[in-house]
Amino acid sequence: MSRRRYALVAGGGTAGHVFVVLAVARALAELGVPPEEIELVGSSRGQEAVRARGQGFPLTLLPGRGIRRSLAPAALWANAGALVGLTWALLRALVLVARRRPRVVVSAGGYASVPAGLAAAVFGVPLVLVNVDARAGAAQRLLGRFAAASAVAFGGTGLPHPVLTGAPVRQELAGLERSPAAAGAARQRLGIPADRRTVVVMGGSLGARRLNEAARALATEWAGRADLTLYHVCGERNVEALRTAPPPVPDGAGLCYRLVPFEQDSAALYLAADLLVCRAGASTVAELCLVGAPAVLVPLPGAPGDHQRANAAALVDAGAAVLVEDHQCTGRRLAEVVGPLLAEPGRLAEMGRAAATLGRPDAATAVATLVQAHAR
Repeated sequence: MSRRRYALVAGGGTAGHVFVVLAVARALAELGVPPEEIELVGSSRGQEAVRARGQGFPLTLLPGRGIRRSLAPAALWANAGALVGLTWALLRALVLVARRRPRVVVSAGGYASVPAGLAAAVFGVPLVLVNVDARAGAAQRLLGRFAAASAVAFGGTGLPHPVLTGAPVRQELAGLERSPAAAGAARQRLGIPADRRTVVVMGGSLGARRLNEAARALATEWAGRADLTLYHVCGERNVEALRTAPPPVPDGAGLCYRLVPFEQDSAALYLAADLLVCRAGASTVAELCLVGAPAVLVPLPGAPGDHQRANAAALVDAGAAVLVEDHQCTGRRLAEVVGPLLAEPGRLAEMGRAAATLGRPDAATAVATLVQAHAR
């Protein structure tokens, strides 16, 4: 018989899901659950295959991939394969739950959470959902009918037995204090000029083509700006194409332009930035609030339930962010929005303070406490 687990924490697909999974697992460990009794469950095709390894917890990766929301022939064919993979993943999850006999299963969302969540329902294991978006995704809505409780970052998700906990975020971002001195030190860690104002453009772990194109165009617009750094986090799947493309800034230009696929030192990234331009995924929004960073948010169009727009609305309504529509996100438009913001340090400081009022530094602990309360 395989070693029994206290909890299976399932989810993945994107780095945002993985960050939530790891935050919950670490919070459970801090509350006294032995790390070897907390097993992470994800997909072999998701970001968890890389980012969840070597984190001190057992890891099981199941087959499968997400469903494409399209009726195009190629998408239908891909979805047929995805359903086959999901079926095989469910069979493996049933065996996993039978062998591990967990006291509780946690679903952090994404397609990788579905097999373990359904297996929990089959065996009558308490299921706790962790939903960090303003609107629940398809996976969480499916699993919601079996959930004992739902830890949510926003009200009105429609999930059963909701408890407002906030969104768990990366441990390394807790306790950061933004200041000119901290910004200068962080910029040195990133290898960029310490005395230049810095704008970070990032589209998530997988990147975002619209933001990548706009960032390169913005670099061209700002080529003569010797007082600025543009730090462009393009996503790992895009970096080779962008590195082989003609540089957006000629040699000897005033602007410091830095292209990276993914920034491992997330704390330095948030401290170094005077302003961030990014998507409005739930983890990103929660991190902006936790560190008190001002942002220009570009919600992903077509996101399930338009949840990124709802996520962004919370910050925009609080005065912590400015919204730019995806179809309007060009280099020129970003220059029109970002330029005036950089010219008003006082307004940026006010935006940062507004973001900080929405932060929940205790979110991971609150979620872990809820999970313990429902463990059988």
